[in-house]
Amino acid sequence: MTVLAHHTDTLTRDALAVLQPGFEGTTVPAWLLRRVGEGLTAVGLFGRNITSPDQLSALTAQLRAERDDVLVAIDEEGGDVTRLEVRGGSSFPGNLALGAVDDTGLTRDVARELGRRLAECGVNLNWAPSADVNSNPDNPVIGVRSFGADTDLAARHTAAYVEGLQAAGVAACTKHFPGHGDTNVDSHHALPRIDADLDTLTARELVPFKAAIEAGTKAVMSAHILVPALDPTRPATLSPRILTGLLRKELGYEGLIVTDGMEMHAIAGTYGIERGSVLAIAAGADAICVGGGLADEATVLALRDALVAAVREGTLPEERLADAAARVRALAEWTRRSRAAVTDAGAREGNAPDIGLTAARRAVVVSGAPTPVTAPYVATLAPVANIAVGDETPWGVAAELAELLPGTRSGVYPQGTGAGDVLAAAGDRTVVAVVRDAHRHPWMIEALDALVAARPDTVVVEMGLPRAEPRGALYIATHGASRVCGRAAAEVIAGGV
Repeated sequence: MTVLAHHTDTLTRDALAVLQPGFEGTTVPAWLLRRVGEGLTAVGLFGRNITSPDQLSALTAQLRAERDDVLVAIDEEGGDVTRLEVRGGSSFPGNLALGAVDDTGLTRDVARELGRRLAECGVNLNWAPSADVNSNPDNPVIGVRSFGADTDLAARHTAAYVEGLQAAGVAACTKHFPGHGDTNVDSHHALPRIDADLDTLTARELVPFKAAIEAGTKAVMSAHILVPALDPTRPATLSPRILTGLLRKELGYEGLIVTDGMEMHAIAGTYGIERGSVLAIAAGADAICVGGGLADEATVLALRDALVAAVREGTLPEERLADAAARVRALAEWTRRSRAAVTDAGAREGNAPDIGLTAARRAVVVSGAPTPVTAPYVATLAPVANIAVGDETPWGVAAELAELLPGTRSGVYPQGTGAGDVLAAAGDRTVVAVVRDAHRHPWMIEALDALVAARPDTVVVEMGLPRAEPRGALYIATHGASRVCGRAAAEVIAGGV
């Protein structure tokens, strides 16, 4: 009886250890602390959990009081995808801006400063960087989150980012394996498919992941994508061929394999999160990310029980679950040691609080000649935000420009509005038209062309992928929509080139 009880306890602890759940609120709920005491080794934080650095530090301290080596994970890419600064916009440009500058030293310094700020708040696992090669410019979910469309550029910046982040004692989680760049579907909504052949995948998608592995990335995140050349039947997250065969055996990766959010429709809509989670661990994943949308105790218990039941039924080998749990605990121990090492070395040495703005300024590309602007009208032509970015993070240049040029006025224009609406609101002010991925939105291009025809002095700011033809008297490509990218563009408009 005692042996059976011990076996059950070990199984339960291992099943809890492989989960990375989210939760609601800005303090840790009692149920989560209780599960941490029972073996839960990681939690995931989202924008809803964060109001300020002090609040976040208090939250992570609550968790560490229960378990000193708990993994506190976050989706903090900088740029358009920020949780740390979800309500104000990021102090760092994203990957596309860093790729546009193409200075790996700068990328390393930006990642180190971002890591330092995360570590200061008690976060020790970052679900970043995105190593996807943005080979399909119509990709609705990667775009500016990629370092670019050039494979070698993406590889060297992925490696630099991993090195910088981990130098601050924060584990990097390189994503989305085996590469999400050549998709035209958002896996939050459906299952994307990449039909590239094996040679193309090897020469393009896999190269940045190899660079990340060589750089020592502590974690790799799987993608919910179907890649028939690698596995014609199962998405990467659930594929033994891709996770164990390719990532572990062929590429020799020994670190933690984390799934993308299991509540995303690409998995939940087909397999359900319980069966999906069992299949993912069986395939070679070590940690189940869940909690972007499902963030309660019932979900955690359902996944724990599904994993335990799968071991008992023989559909999930006990040693596979034990191996996954051991890898999670090993990473937890690395972060604990790294925290101590970075603290001992003096984490405040080499701080670079303005590195993000410096990088954003270097990433700006300007066409045309700046002309004096006094109190412009900023018209933001706003597409629907993708789920990874979220619609709560502000973007654009209006707030930054109003600070530099008092008297600036602004409006936001969704699909369905045209140049006439903007011109009526602008009056005789210079129009600053702000867009994001204009090449993917015909209505945006149409509005821009009409604006420039009516008002040739219009300034155009592209804050997404600069794929459309430059237009306007002054055209500014920021390569991202973070707060510092908006600031850099505003400085150009206001004459501070």
